[in-house]
Amino acid sequence: MWRTVARRMVIMIPQIFLLSILVFLMAKAMPGDALTGLLDPSVDPAVLDAQRERLGLNNPWHIQYWDWITKAVQGDFGQSFRFKMPVSELIGQRMMNTFWLSVVTLVLTYIIAIPLGIISGRYNDTWADRFITGYTYIGFAAPLFIFALVMLWVFGFHFGWFPTGGSVAPGLEAGTFQHFMSKFYHLLLPALSMALITTVSTVQYLRSEIIDTKHKDFIITARAKGASESRVYNRHILRNSLLPIAAFFGYEITGLIGGTVFIEGIFSYPGMGELFLSSIALRDFSVVTALVLLYGVASILGALISDIVLSIVDPRIRIK
Repeated sequence: MWRTVARRMVIMIPQIFLLSILVFLMAKAMPGDALTGLLDPSVDPAVLDAQRERLGLNNPWHIQYWDWITKAVQGDFGQSFRFKMPVSELIGQRMMNTFWLSVVTLVLTYIIAIPLGIISGRYNDTWADRFITGYTYIGFAAPLFIFALVMLWVFGFHFGWFPTGGSVAPGLEAGTFQHFMSKFYHLLLPALSMALITTVSTVQYLRSEIIDTKHKDFIITARAKGASESRVYNRHILRNSLLPIAAFFGYEITGLIGGTVFIEGIFSYPGMGELFLSSIALRDFSVVTALVLLYGVASILGALISDIVLSIVDPRIRIK
């Protein structure tokens, strides 16, 4: 398996290279440039041209791309025109917030989805199954940003149970237990809002697999041999039904990337998603290109993780 993983890692190199070109060209296609709106309109145009020349903004796109990618490989994504600091340092400050938001969301997703999927699949066509499938239908129909706004208004503004912005209460010393609990308290509502929507696809996948698996011949044979119902479900039905869930694990991680962009913007949570939206609005190209490239690399890695997890769960399956 490790040989296959190494081969896939090599294949990722041209994928990331092509992605970087696409990201750079899309950023350059945006109207304006990094200096748009940041300087006084009354400034002499010659001064603006000199500034653009100094920054290399007047160079052909391939020269700008080569300068950017050679520095990016070394971890240098340039300077943020908005924050006046290195992009790598800026993203590093926000990355941990997004990481923990994604981890908590993923944990909540599986805590909610697996029990609901098992109940719905094992007791299909009962009132419990109808209730759970009704929830999934609503989840599929509800846009994430609308649902998040409702959650923010109800539990943040109306009841006041959760904070409505930020990642930690001011005045707390980093590294203390109070600081840790405050960070967890601030990310709980955004994570729960995203998990309640992202969980519906996992519930439906698991339900469908359980219903399909429990009617297969080897399950009928196990029951005919006198195996208990709990053993049939735990050792045969559930184990085989979890295969697609394992296969989609990496794609769940990829899906969280897009979700955090909306969630962080709605909850004013200072992560990479909120940074991405604000950087687009202010044409902070260095930050935008770096973030999109990182998101793309994470998506490619997510597909690889899915293949690896699936091959571990079911040794009969080997990625080629």
